[in-house]
Amino acid sequence: MTTVTEPGQALLMCEGLEAGYTKGQPVVRGFDLRLRPGEVTALLGPNGAGKTTLLLTLAGLLPSLGGALSLGGESVRGGRAREMARRGLVLVPDDRALFTQLTVRDNLTLARRRGGSTLEQVLDYFPALGKRLGVAAGLLSGGEQQMLALGRALIQDPRVLLVDELSMGLAPVIVEELLPVVRRIADATGAAVVLVEQHVQLALEVADQAAVMVHGDLVLSGPAAQFATDPGLLERTYLGEQATG
Repeated sequence: MTTVTEPGQALLMCEGLEAGYTKGQPVVRGFDLRLRPGEVTALLGPNGAGKTTLLLTLAGLLPSLGGALSLGGESVRGGRAREMARRGLVLVPDDRALFTQLTVRDNLTLARRRGGSTLEQVLDYFPALGKRLGVAAGLLSGGEQQMLALGRALIQDPRVLLVDELSMGLAPVIVEELLPVVRRIADATGAAVVLVEQHVQLALEVADQAAVMVHGDLVLSGPAAQFATDPGLLERTYLGEQATG
């Protein structure tokens, strides 16, 4: 049964979440996050801040070490990837996790939910893939592979979409093309999106909210526009100085 989310209600919420790879040694500590329908949240921070660990935990691929997590208003236990996927949470990992020996068409077809989005609807976001349907995913360019990874997530009709390092290995010009598509997906589908991205200013241009992690802690959060207009705020936060403003 699908849970109806009221306007303004969080699709996904975690409170005091602790996450890591070894019990008793959390990498992420006391993390609070609220994701609302149609909002893009840029999750920022230096390398090693715990961003990927957080996404893997939200997706159920790592068990939570503490705190509370809910999806669609219902409490969920950590470490249950199938349950999170069934409830509409989809992760695009930083390695894209494509079936490289299968064609573009097969990758999309295997991910499609019965009665969900069609191939044609996905190709509307990524028309370049329409000419590559019969090509093995492993033979695509890096940009095309990232389009396919996003398309495979989109065809699953996500309620919550987690995108880890969209720009990994891509030229900045490709990133400039793909990030607005993420914004379009959120606007058109109502999915809540978390975007982990090292191209900070580009991410802030498409985000509604931003959250900054340093050494596993959430140290700053607020409207993306606030960060975009004050680059020094992020620099001070990355360096661990007291942020003001």
